[in-house]
Amino acid sequence: METKNSVMVGLIAIICVLGPCTGQGLKLGFYTTTCPKAEGIVLDVAKNHISLAPELAASLIRMHFHDCFVRGCDGSVLLNSSNGNAEKDAIPNQTLRGFSLIDKAKAAIEKQCPGVVSCADILALIARDAHLVAHGGPEWNVPTGRRDGRISNSSEALANIPFPTFNFSQLSASFASKGLNNKDLVLLSGAHTIGIAHCGPPFSNRLYNFSGKGDSDPSMDKNYVANLKKNKCKTPSDNTTIIEMDPGSFRTFDLSYYQRVKQRRGLFQSDAALLTDSASKSYIENQLLKSKNEFFTEFAKSMEKMGQIGVLTGSAGEIRRQCSLVN
Repeated sequence: METKNSVMVGLIAIICVLGPCTGQGLKLGFYTTTCPKAEGIVLDVAKNHISLAPELAASLIRMHFHDCFVRGCDGSVLLNSSNGNAEKDAIPNQTLRGFSLIDKAKAAIEKQCPGVVSCADILALIARDAHLVAHGGPEWNVPTGRRDGRISNSSEALANIPFPTFNFSQLSASFASKGLNNKDLVLLSGAHTIGIAHCGPPFSNRLYNFSGKGDSDPSMDKNYVANLKKNKCKTPSDNTTIIEMDPGSFRTFDLSYYQRVKQRRGLFQSDAALLTDSASKSYIENQLLKSKNEFFTEFAKSMEKMGQIGVLTGSAGEIRRQCSLVN
């Protein structure tokens, strides 16, 4: 006869199959006894490399986000494919950077504790640590104990990663499918206060051909449109010019992203969409823009929540020896 505990374990397993299962089996200091230097090694890698390329901090947060939205936070975005069909081959992931830092951290940890620390945990830790080294805050907790997935599929990445062209309803549905609410959506969008993007589709459509008639997006400030067309994205076909997501403040984690959004100068349609929902608009204008502490505190909570989406723990998955290859 099954015990109450075994029944509960079975119910949890069913729930995790049917929908996002957050945080089961994770805890702070998971490697305290099995690999006590693991988190310090990841931090050292961040300190040694991010100062030379601080823009990688934003890339690593983005990579962590993209990983968690496809099969949960299982490191599947790190896997290579022999036929070009892995998550990292999908269009939204082709501009991801920072894989070499994760490989450096993994190699250093493997020398200390072979086969103990997952690549999924390394990605979650270095996303936080690189940000702290480059920007100084906010800090968030990273409970560990994730295990690595064995499956990585580009079509799943396309189906699950929210597009920068999404409207609010699409964004809300995408986040809800991962157990995140609209507040998390607004807060995690705030990561656009750091980092860069490129001219070209889908962003260039907002400037040159929004409705297919050679027009610009009317939700975007017309003076900002004119400035971008004159000084940055000078042609619709420019796919290489770098553009700051938060002009003048893209290396500083602050409230200026929300100020840009309020001024109708958010870079992507998904940024502009935050103002189309009354509750989200009110939260931005009446709480976030009035309190940096509110932003930092709540952003940290949402990052910790996101980092626990669909994790593999216990005997599920594996601990990869190399982050780009299954064992």
